[in-house]
Amino acid sequence: MSDTSASLSRKIGTAGDLQSVVRTMKAVAASSITQYERAVAALDDYYRTVQLGLVACLREIERPVAQAQAQHKETGPIAAVVFGSDQGLVGQFNDLMADFVVKTLGNLPEEKSVWTVGERVRSRLTETDFRLGKNFILPGSIGAITPLVGQILIEIETLREKGEITQVYVFHNSPNAGAIYSPACQRLLPLDEVWRRELTAMAWPTKNLPEVMNGGAATLLAFVREYLFVSLFRACAESLASENASRLAAMQRAEKNIDELLEDLNRSFHRLRQSGIDEELFDVIAGFEALTKG
Repeated sequence: MSDTSASLSRKIGTAGDLQSVVRTMKAVAASSITQYERAVAALDDYYRTVQLGLVACLREIERPVAQAQAQHKETGPIAAVVFGSDQGLVGQFNDLMADFVVKTLGNLPEEKSVWTVGERVRSRLTETDFRLGKNFILPGSIGAITPLVGQILIEIETLREKGEITQVYVFHNSPNAGAIYSPACQRLLPLDEVWRRELTAMAWPTKNLPEVMNGGAATLLAFVREYLFVSLFRACAESLASENASRLAAMQRAEKNIDELLEDLNRSFHRLRQSGIDEELFDVIAGFEALTKG
């Protein structure tokens, strides 16, 4: 055999060390995904509440802010916020997102600037024709998402006031029970007449019609700010949940492959060891037979 007992022992030891690392990362991903999944579930309810608040304001105000914004041009330079990952071992997580961004924005004629959250997805997008803009650090916990969203909203508002961007798209992976995750896109800005019509078409969940108190315009602006905030917050939380789900699946596949490799290595080691034992027994028997005949 080409392998010796010593080389097989080293391979078994290396595979065992790698198995320990994989199991540790698997445990970390499994524990992290729980907090993000809970945040996503809570955000779905809160997002729905904010939408209903907007519906109540838009239906009551004669000239809503959204209608005033619709007077501005609805096309113009695009800023695309793309959520990816900072770390590897996530399978095709960043590749699929980069392909989705290219496919979605490729047919739009406006000037595009891509903002990235995560170094891995940014490296994938450097290979495209898009101009890369801002780069943000991916948060490592639920508590770190709020400062990130605040940074993004400040950048958006600053560039919108300068007229450098008109439209904002958000790209992220969203948890999907059937396929772990799937890419999603939301047109965040402008809040134009199309957005208003789609929103006001929502059915009110009860028979009691809402009433806006203490100034509808001020309340509407507050709901708009919250809508932008929770949209970005939810996109980030869903991306982090999808990332950890992808890493968990990758670690499960790696663990299965390592288990199969260890099984093969141990089988080869025991076979080689048994072969050596058999040879030694044959030598003893041959020596005994030679002495007996003598």
